[in-house]
Amino acid sequence: MIFDYILIRFGEISTKGRNRRVFIERLKRNIIDVMGDYPNLGYEATRDRIYLHLNGESHEGIVERLQAIFGIQSFSLAMKCDSDLDIIKEKALEAIKSLYEQGDTFKVTAKRADKQFPYDTNDLNYQIGSHILINTEGLTVDVKNPKINLRVEVRKQATYLTCYDYKGAGGLPVGSSGKAMLLLSGGIDSPVAGYLSLKRGVEIEVVHFFSPPYTSERAKQKVIDLTKELTAFGGKIRLHIVPFTQIQEKIQAQVPENYTMTSTRRMMLKVADLLREKQQALALITGESLGQVASQTLESMLAINDVTSTPILRPLITMDKTEIIEIAHEIGTHDISIRPFEDCCTIFTPASPKTKPKLDKVSRFESFVDFDELIKEAVENIETIDITAEQESEYSSLL
Repeated sequence: MIFDYILIRFGEISTKGRNRRVFIERLKRNIIDVMGDYPNLGYEATRDRIYLHLNGESHEGIVERLQAIFGIQSFSLAMKCDSDLDIIKEKALEAIKSLYEQGDTFKVTAKRADKQFPYDTNDLNYQIGSHILINTEGLTVDVKNPKINLRVEVRKQATYLTCYDYKGAGGLPVGSSGKAMLLLSGGIDSPVAGYLSLKRGVEIEVVHFFSPPYTSERAKQKVIDLTKELTAFGGKIRLHIVPFTQIQEKIQAQVPENYTMTSTRRMMLKVADLLREKQQALALITGESLGQVASQTLESMLAINDVTSTPILRPLITMDKTEIIEIAHEIGTHDISIRPFEDCCTIFTPASPKTKPKLDKVSRFESFVDFDELIKEAVENIETIDITAEQESEYSSLL
């Protein structure tokens, strides 16, 4: 079967009202972004479909990428022809002949979107099905459970024929729900939080705190590679690498050991919030799961959150570690996350961190240092990288 189109269907977008077009156009832009190295593809968006014209490109790699893009419910390889019954019948026969084997069953499922077309759906099913039976051998009709379901969609401009659906990722198109800053440590949890945020249509920019010489270039590359994996779900992602060494050294020198973790998280939120404002984002995202570690108790969250009034999204808040690891495997981030390169969250972990820190105490400990000046300096010296799906990993060269 010679496929010349891919017919893309929407899921949750179909429930949208007057702003439906905005969601569709966003999805179209995301598909174009993810398919950046397929320059020959053509795109056409309508109210209920996106038509991807292959223009000679092989469909195999394209199918794999489409399955990861949020906002797509399902899609099918398709043949396009004029909306003329004789032409439709010949195309249908061509499609079936390229697919069936002796003993197979089939049915025709026609849909007449163009109500001016002179044949209704029953007539189309009969005419096309009869033409196929007359011109094939060893093929029978099964209307309940056929091996091949040939769908024929007749529209005013053209008719599309499909035989098999691929399942999409569902969710909403990335960017349709606004933008937020993802605090990405390099561990297992935060990439999964980023993935789940992308699924709800949130465009993310990644913030990573880098503390050389305590953390290495290998740790930095790990975060770049994690960000690259997340681009599969909606396209290019901007990564901000924050120089955090001076702030961490001040915390270690000034704050009692059992409060250093709390203070470190507070400074991270302050930096990320300033960057959020600069990048016109609406929220912060973390990979926290309730009760998983000392900094993720409700008491810790209360003390840490106090530094900002910005909404903090925690997609993993009710998940246990096993659930998070399963998702990490599914989305391809797990093996990157477990590379043995420490991040700034682990290098200064105290032996006995406070699980129920007091807000007044941590505020007093921090009051003896002008952290605001250090935070401002860190924001001014951020390194920003635009990560794309085509970007090559430098991991092997760093070993």
